[in-house]
Amino acid sequence: MQPTNHRPEEDPPASQRLPPGKALALPGGLAIGLLALGLLTRDPLLARPILGAAGVLVLWTAALYVMARRSGRTLGVEIVMRRPHYVQACVLVVIYFYWGWHLPAVRLFAPMLLVQLMFAYGLHSLLTWSRRDNYELGLGPVPITFSMNFFLLFKPEWFYWQFVMVALAFLAKEFIRWKRDGRSVHIFNPSAFTLAVFSLVLILTGTTDRTLGVELATTLFNPPHIYAVIFLVSLTGQLLFGVATMTISAILTTYAFGLVYFAATGTYYFLDAYIPIALFLGMHLLFTDPATSPRSESGRILFGVMYGLGVIGTYALLSAGGAPGFYDKLLPVPLMNLLVRVIDRAAASGRLKLLDVSKLGERLTAPRRRVATVGLWVVLFTAISGAGGLGDDHPGQYLPFWQEACQAGSARACDYVPRMLGNFCEKDSGWACNELGIHLVQRESDRLGALAAIRRGCELGFPMACENVYRMTTGPGTLGSEPPLIGDLPIVLRGSKGAIRERDPNKLYALACERGWPDTCGVRSVEP
Repeated sequence: MQPTNHRPEEDPPASQRLPPGKALALPGGLAIGLLALGLLTRDPLLARPILGAAGVLVLWTAALYVMARRSGRTLGVEIVMRRPHYVQACVLVVIYFYWGWHLPAVRLFAPMLLVQLMFAYGLHSLLTWSRRDNYELGLGPVPITFSMNFFLLFKPEWFYWQFVMVALAFLAKEFIRWKRDGRSVHIFNPSAFTLAVFSLVLILTGTTDRTLGVELATTLFNPPHIYAVIFLVSLTGQLLFGVATMTISAILTTYAFGLVYFAATGTYYFLDAYIPIALFLGMHLLFTDPATSPRSESGRILFGVMYGLGVIGTYALLSAGGAPGFYDKLLPVPLMNLLVRVIDRAAASGRLKLLDVSKLGERLTAPRRRVATVGLWVVLFTAISGAGGLGDDHPGQYLPFWQEACQAGSARACDYVPRMLGNFCEKDSGWACNELGIHLVQRESDRLGALAAIRRGCELGFPMACENVYRMTTGPGTLGSEPPLIGDLPIVLRGSKGAIRERDPNKLYALACERGWPDTCGVRSVEP
């Protein structure tokens, strides 16, 4: 979330008045820093957008300096460390470092995050001074910039769009506003609005491959106990800002739907989890901005339910349209932001009294009610995790679950099995290539594709695949299947947590047994 200043902008705090030359040293220095980084960057694909962003700051700074000197303006600067900003900045930084600690590739993008943050501070100060005399220098740009990078990041050759995203977030916050409780406030959560706009453009233009959105959504799950880490580091914000009711209602709505869906279909709605990790992060840090959410507890409960249902419905639409499912958590938030005044009015008129839980703790002070709500969330998180609804291990991650569901007659599972086998085949599992070919032949969907897959399996050294190539090219013989070789196990046993580092044969067989692979329990390697 990006909690924002609740003080009226018409009544800014006292600030130090500076001549334009001194005040504009801030964006000017950031522009020079970006220029230096752009010139030092060895990758020309990254150097060009960084230099372009620096050029924008240089030109804007120069223009503002000239206009301020001509009009005799002085510019106000005040260092303001608002609690919502630094709490959320700390939460996001901790999650990012934990992610990067366990996934070295994430650390490679730290410089890309730095240049965006420099641009954000420069643009924010220039935008503020272009419209007002006072600029509050604090940590506000950090949560906005960091949260966008958790969900959407353009590849180096398209990285200039990342700076456009940063600019759009601050422009939306500055210009898209309405009156609420007698004050002018921004309508949309800045980062959520930007993510939704770019998501729509990427979906409609079919250009998701220009981003690392899929990779972000999947690799975020790689660190161990990542659900617990996000839960724990978010507790401070839940306590301080009273947003736990939104998170709880969103989690419970989505989890309950997942249980009902599994009972009805025998498969998992989000495939490899009841609540995917990126969605879990979004339920804590994306839609829970107090400035763009309802004021009442009943309104916040409804808001969380809406987010859960919105994600579920969006995922269905994306799947039906063949678009990547990871956009599901990004698209509903702006529409929900537009409804907060309606929700507030409904809560004030008593129409949401069935959801009003504030009376349960009306004898408690507001801080104690927040503590009680967070305590409830701790109990619920522990219970759902204990029931397998949240955590590192989930049956939907592993191939045997989907093979069994396919054999039981689930068309959805039969569509998902070849996707999993295809991924394993691309990672050089000869067994998976052979099984993919068999699956395609059995479903009479793509005989040429089946032959290509089985040939690939033969090239990778899987003996039965070579035999099946002979059978397919010489007659209509039945294709044969054999268990994976020991070299296949590290590939085909993997789930959504990422690559398996274990290479000891006996431990691999034990892991295969644990993950539901038939005829692997009790198997011991005969290798010395």
